[in-house]
Amino acid sequence: MIARIWHGWTTPQNADPYQRLLEEEIFPTIAAMEVAGCRGVELLRRPLDDEVEFVTIMRFETWQAVRDFAGEDYEQAYVPDAARRLLKRFDQRSQHYEIRRRVDLP
Repeated sequence: MIARIWHGWTTPQNADPYQRLLEEEIFPTIAAMEVAGCRGVELLRRPLDDEVEFVTIMRFETWQAVRDFAGEDYEQAYVPDAARRLLKRFDQRSQHYEIRRRVDLP
């Protein structure tokens, strides 16, 4: 399993609109792509002093599934124009890690 991790930062005023955009438009668009081997996305959010940080973690079964989603330059971040308008700054490149072990605790 591969984890694709990306960070974006927005102003406190744009945090709720950005989260809505993710949940109502961007995540459904990704789901509609029906990429074989894409196993979901997690959304993390935390307030900082003068901005709000968002982290997305997408899970893929294989490296090929990552490429099917992102293309051959698979580290290139996927940031639609509507998101760019709400973000203050963001990672240009996503990081990828092999998930070596996952332990679900009771």
